[in-house]
Amino acid sequence: MIPGGGQPNMQQLLQQAQKMQQDLALAQEELANTEVDGQAGGGLVKATVTGAGELRALKIDPKAVDPEAASVEETAETLADLIVAAVQAANQNAQTLQQQKLGPLAQGLGGGSGIPGLPF
Repeated sequence: MIPGGGQPNMQQLLQQAQKMQQDLALAQEELANTEVDGQAGGGLVKATVTGAGELRALKIDPKAVDPEAASVEETAETLADLIVAAVQAANQNAQTLQQQKLGPLAQGLGGGSGIPGLPF
């Protein structure tokens, strides 16, 4: 309902929608270019993802692959667990960044839930 009972200014609504679309595109581009890290095992494994969730780097400290500490099978299993945990931590940090960047834009669109392409 428009205050005063008048008709909405369609030109103004279109301009606002266009600005929001531009702001969203800029935020998505910034997310794609921003890298965030996650780690596991006290930093033995570090994963780097973009704010959009793309895995960019994985670093494994040589101490995580100590053949004298356990059998090859146990070392491989532990290393796999550490990699998964580091990537999950990095993705969680990326989701937090997405909410910071895109949350205000989603609120401007009427809440944020149910908007295709937004994870919140």
